[in-house]
Amino acid sequence: MTIADASSVVEKFDAGGDGLARKSRELTLDMLRHTSTPFSRRQFAPGHVTSTALVLHPDRPKVLFMHHRKLRRWLLPGGHVEESDASLAATAAREADEETLVRINPVSIPRLVGIDVHGIPAKKAEPFHLHHDLIWCFRAMTADIAVTDEAPAVLWAGEADWDRLDIAHSIRNSIRRV
Repeated sequence: MTIADASSVVEKFDAGGDGLARKSRELTLDMLRHTSTPFSRRQFAPGHVTSTALVLHPDRPKVLFMHHRKLRRWLLPGGHVEESDASLAATAAREADEETLVRINPVSIPRLVGIDVHGIPAKKAEPFHLHHDLIWCFRAMTADIAVTDEAPAVLWAGEADWDRLDIAHSIRNSIRRV
């Protein structure tokens, strides 16, 4: 995975009328153009690339959510890029598997459906920094999911659940783009 590959993917993303995603796209392209280690979790200024999985239920209009242990919020599974990841979509799929034990359907072709630049609070040796998060859409093979150390609660949620779960607008907009 190269900066040029990531830039190409981000450039092709169409945010449509979503101003938040459009702004995040431009911030991410700027970061990719002006930094040498955009995939390193140690690049704090101006942040680094992360990947998230928007996993669709195999046969119902629902999306997989996890309750993030540290951030104490309902989010899509996702996280940092590792050197062994073949692509940014592969990062999202790996993180979804690690955090929720979901099985991604191997015939579903991942599609970039959102970009969201958001702040991550300071902790121990890490200062406040930005995640330039690429949101990839997948379909699950089965509805089987499980809690893990990183996700003490997991669930399939439909649009009627979003307010109760306080789902971020960037996630809602990404789901709507699907």
